[in-house]
Amino acid sequence: MFYNEWKFFYEKIAQDLNLQIEHEKKAANVLNNLLKQKKMNLLSEKKLDQLISNKEVVVFGAGPSLEKTILKYKKMIENKVKITADGTTTALLQKNILPDVIVTDLDGEITDQLKASSLGCKTIIHAHGDNIHKINKHVPEFKGEISGTTQINPQPYSHLYNYGGFTDGDRAIFLSDHFHAEKIYLAGFDFDERIGKYSFATNKDKKLKLKKLKWCKYLVETLEKGNNNIHYLQL
Repeated sequence: MFYNEWKFFYEKIAQDLNLQIEHEKKAANVLNNLLKQKKMNLLSEKKLDQLISNKEVVVFGAGPSLEKTILKYKKMIENKVKITADGTTTALLQKNILPDVIVTDLDGEITDQLKASSLGCKTIIHAHGDNIHKINKHVPEFKGEISGTTQINPQPYSHLYNYGGFTDGDRAIFLSDHFHAEKIYLAGFDFDERIGKYSFATNKDKKLKLKKLKWCKYLVETLEKGNNNIHYLQL
């Protein structure tokens, strides 16, 4: 998905969640400037295309079923491109599985994401109005290849992209779809109003989190309508 398609969804989400465009622009500027300084470690779209295009991908969401799903499908997962949504990186590392790509707004266990990055995992860091402090603090710490995304128009930013999606989980799915994955398997996407522990949401606004999960569900279902290659890994 490109921004001209995504804009319709973003405007609805921004209105519902009262997102401030000026905050979004500030975060995008901060991330873009930091990426300019990391020229040697930039993750290109060409590399993402080579990694994902025509491949079978597993995207890991932070729902309560995640751990059991990983254990049930571990052998199958090992042979697929593995894309984690933020905190689910921790779940994979605990099972001795290294993800191929992390999609993160830096809300999860950063030490695990940095570890995965140092071992060769590629990281796509997202800028939004509420994570500027984390961007400033953590982006320089990543040793592996990184790229940046924004949920607003990416055109003004030389090093940012927008493939669609809002939460880490659905952005990872939109990323896979954008780069034409042959099949996209979803693990830990429960959509039953329970918050999994790998969301690391203990000290967060639960009501807001559930609202965001509803948007995640809506976006994934919208994408499914035009894509027969999305499959849920069932317990």
